[in-house]
Amino acid sequence: MDNLLALLAGAVQGLTEFLPVSSSGHLVILHDVLGFDAFDNVLFDVVMHLATLAVLVVVFRREISRLFSGFWASLVHPAWKDDFEQRLPWLILAGSVPVAVTGFLFDTVIERTLRTLPVVAGALVLVGCLFIVAERFATQRRKMTSATWKDALAVGLAQAISLVPGVSRSGLTIVAGLGRGMKRDEAARFSFLLSVPAVLGAGLKKVLEVGDWSQADLVALGLGFAAAFVSGTIAIRSFLRFLGRHPLHVFAGYRFLLAAAVIVWLFVR
Repeated sequence: MDNLLALLAGAVQGLTEFLPVSSSGHLVILHDVLGFDAFDNVLFDVVMHLATLAVLVVVFRREISRLFSGFWASLVHPAWKDDFEQRLPWLILAGSVPVAVTGFLFDTVIERTLRTLPVVAGALVLVGCLFIVAERFATQRRKMTSATWKDALAVGLAQAISLVPGVSRSGLTIVAGLGRGMKRDEAARFSFLLSVPAVLGAGLKKVLEVGDWSQADLVALGLGFAAAFVSGTIAIRSFLRFLGRHPLHVFAGYRFLLAAAVIVWLFVR
């Protein structure tokens, strides 16, 4: 049963981490509805973060390589104003500060008080409404190459807020990018690149929280990693292609239906 649950949770994590429907919200629902506590959840969270990071590295390997090159060039021959590849790594570092500070100061509070079904349902509805508003009023004229420090801060603040289960890191950061006038798919790429330091930092933090790996169910964890990696790779590639032709608020309908299902579950369980 642990192996089946690990496969299911890994597949859900991979799909929902990159789609704007909230991976943390889905896992809260999964834990509550299926009682998914068969093995150490901290260990499983570590493996899921590693799978998410692996997907980002594979899908954005060229962009990440250019980030390192641009960072080094910015130190040797600074030309931030004229060279976007030099400016981008610093924008990503600056945009990562809000989530790092929020996670450091409030991670325990979020884990203990906000990982509840009512919070998830409310966040699903609220952010779904933001999708509709953003698509209605966004100008979508700017490319990622025009990103500024204000853009990085806006998207970074959105990433910090997305620590609340049910919000969705990809969803709210794309909304922030749209609010800054970026094209939908360009905002998504900026969002995913900005998530790399956050996912890496969160994964390292979880690793330090693991007290004993000797009792880990390595088979279940391996299955969870594989499922998350495969589903996540499919999800992120498909999502980026989807955003080039379709509006973000398509996902609002799914969020509303899921929130309704959660509310029904709260009344009947």
